[in-house]
Amino acid sequence: MSNSELVPAGRKALRAVLCLGVGLTALSAIAAPALAQESETEDTRTMQTVTITATKREQTLQDVPIAVSVVDDATIERAAIVDLNDLQSIIPSLRVGQLQSSANTNFIIRGFGNGANNAGIEPSVGVFIDGVYRSRSASQISDLPNIERVEVLRGPQSTLFGKNASAGVISVVTKKPQFELGGVVDATLSNENGYRANGYVTGPLAENLAGALGVSYNKRDGYVEDIGTGTKTNERNRWGIRGDLLFEPNVNTTFRLLADYDQIDELCCAAANVVNGPTGAIVQAIGGTIIAEDPFGYRVAYNLPSTNKVDNGGISLQGDFDFSGMRLTSITSYRISNLETNQDSDFTGADLLGENSNKTDIDTFTQELRLTSTNGDRLDWMVGGFYFDETVEIENALLYGTDYRAYANALSSGGMTMVEAALGLPVGTTFGQAGQGFRDEAGQDNTAWSLFGTVDYRLTDRLTATVGLNYTEDKKDAYNRIQASDIFSSLDFVAIGFAQTLGLYGVDATDPAQVGAFAAANPAAFAAIQAGVQDPASNPLLALQPLQFLPPFLGFPNAVESGRTKDSSTTYTLRLAYDINDNLNAYVSYATGFKATSWNLSRDSRPFARDFIPGSPVTGPASSPIRDAGLALPNLTTGTRYAGPEDSAVFEIGLKAVYSTVAFNLAYFDQTIEGFQSNVFTGTGFALANAGKQSNQGLEFDVSWNPVNNLQLVLAGTIQDPVYDDFPNSASGDLSGRTPYGIPEVTTSTAATYFFDVAGWDAYVRGDWQYESPVDHFDSPADQALIGVQKEVSTFNASTGFTNDNGLGVTLWVRNIFNDEYITVAFPAVAQAGSIMGYPSAPRSYGVTLRKTF
Repeated sequence: MSNSELVPAGRKALRAVLCLGVGLTALSAIAAPALAQESETEDTRTMQTVTITATKREQTLQDVPIAVSVVDDATIERAAIVDLNDLQSIIPSLRVGQLQSSANTNFIIRGFGNGANNAGIEPSVGVFIDGVYRSRSASQISDLPNIERVEVLRGPQSTLFGKNASAGVISVVTKKPQFELGGVVDATLSNENGYRANGYVTGPLAENLAGALGVSYNKRDGYVEDIGTGTKTNERNRWGIRGDLLFEPNVNTTFRLLADYDQIDELCCAAANVVNGPTGAIVQAIGGTIIAEDPFGYRVAYNLPSTNKVDNGGISLQGDFDFSGMRLTSITSYRISNLETNQDSDFTGADLLGENSNKTDIDTFTQELRLTSTNGDRLDWMVGGFYFDETVEIENALLYGTDYRAYANALSSGGMTMVEAALGLPVGTTFGQAGQGFRDEAGQDNTAWSLFGTVDYRLTDRLTATVGLNYTEDKKDAYNRIQASDIFSSLDFVAIGFAQTLGLYGVDATDPAQVGAFAAANPAAFAAIQAGVQDPASNPLLALQPLQFLPPFLGFPNAVESGRTKDSSTTYTLRLAYDINDNLNAYVSYATGFKATSWNLSRDSRPFARDFIPGSPVTGPASSPIRDAGLALPNLTTGTRYAGPEDSAVFEIGLKAVYSTVAFNLAYFDQTIEGFQSNVFTGTGFALANAGKQSNQGLEFDVSWNPVNNLQLVLAGTIQDPVYDDFPNSASGDLSGRTPYGIPEVTTSTAATYFFDVAGWDAYVRGDWQYESPVDHFDSPADQALIGVQKEVSTFNASTGFTNDNGLGVTLWVRNIFNDEYITVAFPAVAQAGSIMGYPSAPRSYGVTLRKTF
């Protein structure tokens, strides 16, 4: 059997094994274990019932027949989880990637997810906080507020959440204000001069009015030393405030008004040199410093710090109105997210890029109306509508630094100087000058609306059928305008070679009459000249084309490209759930999802091949709409302006069980996304394209066990087999049949918590272990060959805590005990062929938290 035959054979074998296991055990969706919720009494150290609202009505975790993991406030506290980045340490199906700034985070569920690095790309994983959709990662990673629980729903969720989410949903639920005075104050001291403080107070304001106010402050020195600027990066410097009012004018009406504001102002995030390619010697020769191939020395050498400032804020009003047999819910929100960054994106001590700044402003309005049945006997239903209106405005600048010309000349053996002299331009002051580059203004207006609903019908006392539908329309008006000042990148070396060659025949290439006469009189010679100027062997100027990083940009909308897209889709959920007995539930489901077109709002946004055929005018390229409209620019190439819609589907079978001392959950899933919106960094920019088809199938499991009252053991994991079924035109060539990079075949999370009493204090000790099997860093075989290693994760965390009857508590914690080292994300170095950069994992951190609850 050939290697090509082994791949599908292996997939079929895995499918057979998984399906056999499914059939034998009547699998159902993995769910987070029903852990103890508090530690004040002996009863809370054993298995408890967990209530969630993933289906828009309160249900126990066992009774929810969907793939959902739940992390409650007690687990968040004990595991020292601060923000959404930390959740992946206890939810195996969730991956969170921190990229080049504090506001650039990518959420992935079951191997599917995108949205970072380009505000035009809507995430495949939706994030909701108290029912309000957070559309971009910049508004998702602030320190967690006063959490009640976090629900992670896997797979398409369009029939439960009005905003379509093709890969899954992270739903954060905070605690409501109480009509009794209470609160909590805590302070944390940690290594790297870290200190964090949080305060929360709640209580009655009037007979029917309760309020709550929460504040947070988080500061820590950076753990990466930048010897170039003398600063430390990867720091923490953020704060937030959140107000919450609960008004209950009568037993049938509730209003909840939320307002929040938070700010991040820090230096982040350090990319280290992983592979020092041949250009590294040139950087050093012109005076630049490189900390070569030592990513876990946590030292870098930049010539300017990477600054990040993120402001998030918003207000929302939720109203719940109970009528006879039904509840009407309205959620209205308005949010802003403002981002300002500037980075040394060449990641060296040389001043190659003097500025890579970004300013992004996002204003979002949402309105959801939902009607839910409340007293169904055999029939439960929910129907709703969702409206979304968002404006994105982006300002970018990418400008060369003072060392760029020397670097480019060294790469080309003086090519810039040679061309200046040949064209009679001022030598040394024309090309590659500091401040040349581009300035970009881009944005989009996005409006969308959807109608959605579900019906649960109990066919028998134990068998329930569910049907859900969603219809979505999405409209985007996008624009992108770039002012390019890189003169060298605007040179048409084919036309220059053409003019030089004709000049040898005494023909002025700028005079159409002379060129036409020469071509008519010497057709064979003219054809040979046209062919020769496109051949690097005949035209040495073509060797300089790789230095044309920032060619002229064709803005849109224009006479050919409207900058508009309009998409619509109907998605659905079908499910059968069966209560085998009071402790055991099984279900089978099929669900579809949809994500609308995403626009490439970056300098790498290029016309589609259908609109333009590249080529120098002197070679007589074929007709195309952009050229026919007179819009062609020198060195204009093709690519994508946008990636079309994603259509997802998932088939699941599972089993959920809860007994007095043990809970186990098992699920088999087979998930596909047609037209997955792939956004890949290529070394000089990002390539946005639709993969024809990407799929993933696997097994999720979760077991929690209380062998004795004082001990909780948890094991959760995912075994999966992701593949690009069809992706012939990726930025890395034909990837069809290959495994997507960055998706581990095996991920597990293991935890043990032991409760005990000491001198009148309730106490616990907890340890957890996160494991991910090795994965490639790149889809590109060439880039993967350069790095030569695979990412593997094996991280241990631990904590211990003590609480007395007066609400006083102390927690000692340590994360990454054994300094597990791995590169979280790797990428080709900017304009440095053969070099690879990467973000190193965070080193060990530890601290102590003091808490007072009242």
